Amino acid sequence: MTLPSLSTPRLQLRQLTEADREAVVKVFADPEMSRFFAADFADPAVASTMVDRRLAYRGPAGQGHWVIERDGEVIGVAHLRPSWELPGGVAELGYYVETAHAGQGLATEAARAVLGHGFRALGLPAIWALVHERNAASRKVAGRLGFLDVGGGVHYGDRHRVLVALPAVHGRPHHIELWVPDLAEAKRSWGWLLGELGWREYQSWPAGVSWRLGGTYLVAEASPALSATEHERTRPGLNHLALHVASRAEVDALATRAEAHGWRPLFADRYPHAGGPAHYAAYLENEAGFEVELVAAGEPPAAS
Repeated sequence: MTLPSLSTPRLQLRQLTEADREAVVKVFADPEMSRFFAADFADPAVASTMVDRRLAYRGPAGQGHWVIERDGEVIGVAHLRPSWELPGGVAELGYYVETAHAGQGLATEAARAVLGHGFRALGLPAIWALVHERNAASRKVAGRLGFLDVGGGVHYGDRHRVLVALPAVHGRPHHIELWVPDLAEAKRSWGWLLGELGWREYQSWPAGVSWRLGGTYLVAEASPALSATEHERTRPGLNHLALHVASRAEVDALATRAEAHGWRPLFADRYPHAGGPAHYAAYLENEAGFEVELVAAGEPPAAS
């Protein structure tokens, strides 16, 4: 499993390797680094065992363990991986910078890079962190990163605060507007499909309707300014919309039921891998010629 390297103005984060063992053990040699751990990582044998656990990690693609480098020197480690302490295998962030480099904002810089990777590259819906109740410095870092304190409990053998960060609004879609030739048909096909995916009707007026999911809404409007009577997805402009679906089984269920609600299958002979052998999705087209791609959650991008 290969992790991407992450860059910040002062740091490089790259995948932890066996060659980093000695450097990571050195990072934790200062007893102050173990102040909020149940284990004493100042003991080289204990620290080396911790490195073993990190190197042995096998989990979701794009998650794992990085070393933090400054000017070519390993000064810390960071991770993003399924939590060992929180239910549901949610993604947990951890960040540790050598005591000699504390107080310079480096932990914040490294953790922000990993958060950005988790939200932007992996599309995670939330990232969690567990911070020792007495670790004021780390809690300040989490606060600067936008984490919210949602409770506390015993984790990793001691009292920790449970923190969560959510994706930022910046750069995310606000709304999508489709001009349709037949509003009644759009309500029938799009209304059913979006309703099945958790969207709810948001606004309605004589020439249009919209549906909303979270902070994003989709508009279907029969505008009087339409310059054509049909949509052609192979012309310049919108080709299709791709929407997440919770599981492969739900993709199958939606694909089966869609024809009764104004959708016909596309590329049926290659279902469910028309987008590539590792991509599980249904491609549908409604009567107006609009295409939608229903992608099972966690699937890699479709082949181009």
